Amino acid sequence: MTTTAAPVESKKSLLSSFVLLLVPLLLLAGVITLFMFTKGAGLNVTPAAPIETLQFDRTILRPGQIELHLRNTSPQEITIAQININDATWPYTISPGNTIARLGTAVLVLHYPWVQAEAYEITVFSSNSIPLKTSIPVATTTATASADTLWSFTLIGVYVGIIPVALGMFWLPAIKSLGPRAMMFLMSAAVGLLVYLGIDATSEALEVGGKLGDAFQGVGIVGIGIIGTFLLLDVIGRKQMIVGRSEAGQRMTLAAMIAVGIGLHNLGEGLAIGAAYTVGAAALGTFLVVGFIIQNITEGLGIIVPISKDKPAIRSLALLGLIGGGPAIVGAWVGGLVYSQPLSVLFLAIGAGAVFQVAYEISRQMIWREMAKRHIPVTVFAGVLAGMLTLYVTGVAIK
Repeated sequence: MTTTAAPVESKKSLLSSFVLLLVPLLLLAGVITLFMFTKGAGLNVTPAAPIETLQFDRTILRPGQIELHLRNTSPQEITIAQININDATWPYTISPGNTIARLGTAVLVLHYPWVQAEAYEITVFSSNSIPLKTSIPVATTTATASADTLWSFTLIGVYVGIIPVALGMFWLPAIKSLGPRAMMFLMSAAVGLLVYLGIDATSEALEVGGKLGDAFQGVGIVGIGIIGTFLLLDVIGRKQMIVGRSEAGQRMTLAAMIAVGIGLHNLGEGLAIGAAYTVGAAALGTFLVVGFIIQNITEGLGIIVPISKDKPAIRSLALLGLIGGGPAIVGAWVGGLVYSQPLSVLFLAIGAGAVFQVAYEISRQMIWREMAKRHIPVTVFAGVLAGMLTLYVTGVAIK
């Protein structure tokens, strides 16, 4: 009898808990319904002018044609009434229709004889005569997915990511002969590099997120990407460290985590380069490639610092280099062929969260432990500052 009663009591307790959780939600739904039914508690405040915003997701240029991919980020539906190009009214076609639902999308096509390398200002007027603007800084035919295009963006990713990271890892034999203080300086410099990369990625994510419009809440995407990635990598890292690995195995795990963090950051760099080529800013794209090549050689150094005391296999080093530099290829593909602002914000935020977590992990496992044995705060301070200044100087060359 007792054995049978226990499950029954457990089910009753579970049902009671479910009801108690459900009641506040039902009451909240009633309050919202009451508020809507009374039209805002009787205030019925309407804005002085309609709030209308459009997000220009992508602009595609073909010979004699401009294609705009639009997304309605307004609180209500929006109706397209007129298009101006460089202050001249121009006919257009739009599908699925002139009226776009909230968060809905539409494709607007203009048959316009644009000229190579010219700049164009496009203004979309809503039915309420509200102007919504976008620009084409340098007109050029948009790259489309093809074998040649994919190969070109792959080469860009190799130049930006894999080659400089691999070259930085060639410093491994040189740093094996360094003393404890010099190694502490290099580890601190690696932390400085990662922290600077995280700050830079966060800044870029917030900048791109600010262009998304209120509906997508760009700041929220940045926060979720950074915190979610940080916590996820922390969970993975702690699990890897407690599965009975040797100290050398733990150091290799840390190096792999650094490579993952740097790889996610290089994904964001690839996005920036691919997007620059897509909008016709080829000079900017080339400048970014050269600048990132200079900057990313230091990232290879950051990957090998934790395993400088060991003798890792060539295969393991090659895999670390591929993890750290390879995502730049994927970033160039996405940025150049299927560029999406919300996706860019998320990728940049993920990269920022990854490098912040890795910087924390290096500090926790290698720097703080060593500082407990040796009192060398000045070395740590100098290393972190040197790492950040290195990327600042290369950033000046890029931007």
